[in-house]
Amino acid sequence: MGRPPRHTADDFLDAAVRIFATEGAAGVTMSAVAREVGAPSGSIYHRFPGRPALLAAVWLRTLDDFQQGYLEALEQEPAVEAAVEAAAQVVRWCRAHPAEAKLLYGGDRALGVDDWSAEDRARVEAADHRLDTAITKVLRKLRPLTGRSTDELMLALVDLPYAAVRRHLDRGEAPPPRTVDLVTRTTRTLLTG
Repeated sequence: MGRPPRHTADDFLDAAVRIFATEGAAGVTMSAVAREVGAPSGSIYHRFPGRPALLAAVWLRTLDDFQQGYLEALEQEPAVEAAVEAAAQVVRWCRAHPAEAKLLYGGDRALGVDDWSAEDRARVEAADHRLDTAITKVLRKLRPLTGRSTDELMLALVDLPYAAVRRHLDRGEAPPPRTVDLVTRTTRTLLTG
């Protein structure tokens, strides 16, 4: 019977996120991640066959974590409150996970999505489709309730929270607590007048 592994896949993914937050995608190498974890370089290859698989795994784990709370918020009723909560959830998640938020802000292109396996790219497409479907569903509810156009609703639901966190992520910091309240109030104003 072999020894149990000392380092989990999540240990390596957590290290990749930390490195990305400080050095960007170029710094996320297999050896750098192993070093960050304190593991022999070869041990990372037991979990990820190469850098593209590692980068895909860190993106997908982060995307899934973000989307879970956002999608749950969008499913609430009434629809206006769902939209307000979803916008606020973006800020809350970025506050709780600033390094992961910086990774999502960087985008999958920064992580070399074109080099990922077909299976990993399909998982990204499925996640994007889930998000698009949920947003489309809430937009259909909001248009007649608010009298707002799709562009106005997307501004409130997507663009506003993104803009509110972006400048903080650019500086490598979490958005301050007041940003949640600011996005909540502004989203509600955009939706209800």
